[in-house]
Amino acid sequence: MKTTLKKGSRHTTEDGYAYLTKRTLVAKAKSAGRLAAKNAMEIMGYVVTVKDGWVVEQHEDGRIVKLSEI
Repeated sequence: MKTTLKKGSRHTTEDGYAYLTKRTLVAKAKSAGRLAAKNAMEIMGYVVTVKDGWVVEQHEDGRIVKLSEI
């Protein structure tokens, strides 16, 4: 049995191929970044990030250590 996609679907072209929009790409990248930061925090106990023009270490207990200014 052949299934067909609805015409005008938001994430497929007329010939049935899926496409990637900028909005979808940005959303997936942000989601993956948050997940990676969460996993790194669980494993290492801190993550290195940029905040207010500084490269900082954010620790699990809430401490923030400034490493260098950008």
